[in-house]
Amino acid sequence: MRYIISGGGTGGGVYPALAVVESLQHHDPDTKIVWIGSEHGPEREIVERQHLPFEAVPGGPIIGVGARAFSSSVQLAWGTGQAQAVILKFKPDATLSTGGWPTIPPTLASWGRCPILINMPDSEPSASIKMLARIATKIAVTSEDSLHYFPGKAIVTGYPIRAELLQAAGFDPLGKPLDSPPDTRSQARTRFGLIPDMPTVLITGGSKGARSLNEALLRHLPDLLPNCQIVHISGTLDWESVQTRVAEMAKPMPSELAARYHGAGYLHSADMALALAAADLVVSRAGASVLGEFPLFGLPAILVPYPHAWRYQKTNADVLSERGAAIRLEDEHLAENLAPTILRVLSDDSERSRMSEAMRSLARPDAAARIADLLIEMSTKKGHTS
Repeated sequence: MRYIISGGGTGGGVYPALAVVESLQHHDPDTKIVWIGSEHGPEREIVERQHLPFEAVPGGPIIGVGARAFSSSVQLAWGTGQAQAVILKFKPDATLSTGGWPTIPPTLASWGRCPILINMPDSEPSASIKMLARIATKIAVTSEDSLHYFPGKAIVTGYPIRAELLQAAGFDPLGKPLDSPPDTRSQARTRFGLIPDMPTVLITGGSKGARSLNEALLRHLPDLLPNCQIVHISGTLDWESVQTRVAEMAKPMPSELAARYHGAGYLHSADMALALAAADLVVSRAGASVLGEFPLFGLPAILVPYPHAWRYQKTNADVLSERGAAIRLEDEHLAENLAPTILRVLSDDSERSRMSEAMRSLARPDAAARIADLLIEMSTKKGHTS
């Protein structure tokens, strides 16, 4: 089978699609893939690192009025034309799109030429998904909360997880429990130099980072380190400054206390899987991945929605917090409430256990395999038009 894959703009649109590609290739190693993305987004580097063919086309959101809107429309039309040329040459059996403005040209270019499956990672549709849903054959959504957006088209599949994370959580690439799951927690504690019996808190703001989260953590480190050890992924933008400030803060601390902080600017998939396996509690933004990765590990969460991401992150946080799996903490209250909230959860074993059970009940480790099966099913139906 041959598939066009499109996801980009941020890692949140790329990694779910990569998980589906892994599942397609597991099903059939001869599967052919062409990824169509933007010229300047992060997707090219991520996709090419996986040795997948990548085609860049222009495009972007239709914004502004007058000349700006006209310019955006021209870019979109030009990108759709270029994507159409790729599709006519490649002759895909189906197209998978995860939303985001870079997916508009290839999805439009696929219309009428092959079935279109949209995977919506977030719990609420973006503007691009709302636009493209009209021409989609099916829409794979992460949870039941999203079904009402696309009556008759939406199918609940869960959030697709990459194989490295699945294995770390004790599942095979199809999401089935392993007969002999690895002792990933012990591996993780060795990898990061963690104290075996001490509570571990993972704090992450994504690949680029979350400055307000980093600032709040640094402010509260003296209160937290006597009670737990911390794995902190600062994001690439703040990593140098975080290193400098942590080093200054560590000088007056006892060495054994300072050694409980473990920082990194960024962790790739294998190390991120270990960090998730090591943690007893995670503090994070509320991007789409929290809907899949934290349930997979049954990891209680304190979620801090990015305040400038419209409603998407708040809605994602609500999906988990309303089920008792997470606590939602507003960004504006981080400075004063981060440490008290962390310490309260760590000190209450019963609450943490309830949160873990609630989180694990939402896990769908077979999500990538289910989306791959949908694509294969759509591909084999003859005479289908979108």
